[in-house]
Amino acid sequence: MSGEPQAKRTKMSVLDQLKQYSTVVADTGDFEAMKEYKPTDATTNPSLILSAAAMEQYQHILDKAIKYAKEAGSTVEEQVAETLDMLSVLFGCEILKIIPGRVSVEVDARLSFDKDASIAKAIKLINIFAEYGIKKERILIKLASTWEGIQAAKELEKKHGIHCNLTLLFSMYQAIACAEANVTLISPFVGRILDWYVEHTKKTYEAKEDPGVLSVTRVYNYYKKFGYKTQVMGASFRNTGEIRELAGCDLLTISPKLLQELAASEQPLKRVLDPKLAAQLDMEKVSLNEAQFRWHLNEDQMATDKLSDGIRKFAADTRKLETLIKALLAKK
Repeated sequence: MSGEPQAKRTKMSVLDQLKQYSTVVADTGDFEAMKEYKPTDATTNPSLILSAAAMEQYQHILDKAIKYAKEAGSTVEEQVAETLDMLSVLFGCEILKIIPGRVSVEVDARLSFDKDASIAKAIKLINIFAEYGIKKERILIKLASTWEGIQAAKELEKKHGIHCNLTLLFSMYQAIACAEANVTLISPFVGRILDWYVEHTKKTYEAKEDPGVLSVTRVYNYYKKFGYKTQVMGASFRNTGEIRELAGCDLLTISPKLLQELAASEQPLKRVLDPKLAAQLDMEKVSLNEAQFRWHLNEDQMATDKLSDGIRKFAADTRKLETLIKALLAKK
């Protein structure tokens, strides 16, 4: 008899076991993948929307966004901007029909160093969602973890009750600034941290020594040790080993490929990150002003490289999306 419950437990997929410890988020714009793996939340970014916009099954969303933009904008530039905003909202609305939780919607990466413009864009997106009957509680506004992005999030959270997801986060000091700003959520990029170290050290890393895993573990422990409400969502995974080592992290956003691997495996999974363990750690609390934030970020070559690289790549995909939209506007 004693072996029977154990046998039943091991029949649970790794994905189902993971859902007992962490909120699973779909890192995709593919609605079918969301339906299959049943994540709680989902996230979008310009790269995912660009990919989805090229798929035939999503053309009706693109057509609807362009129709709206032609009425809302008088110049081509205005129409392109309105289409981009509406695409973010329409994809978000479709995703929210599938998932029970929240969708993260990204502010244009080209606003990453403009606090006021970021705030204005976030409020505009939330207002458009409201026109479609979506309450702001179901939206997370994604902003890059620059000083300006973090301060924009601080104001959005405090003055407007708009919840924010700080993305492109690679350093402990970015994480500390986000916690001090009382943002809802941060998205440290596990895989991109690993990529940088592999490129610069020419080494391979087991999951336990993975620099991205170690970085997120440290951030998680710091937040729990000092009672911050900001949640940690590990992102940008390269393999399931990284995910397993972060079981227990508040949230984990995972691509369909890795969700499939987790769903196909029935290996036992143990919780690794735990607030009770974090509370016992010997850590020093740090407070940052703008000058200290910029200095510490500058001292961290990896974080500086990956933050700027991430902003450039998201901006490049936004420009590609704009080119696609201009071509469609010219046709219609």
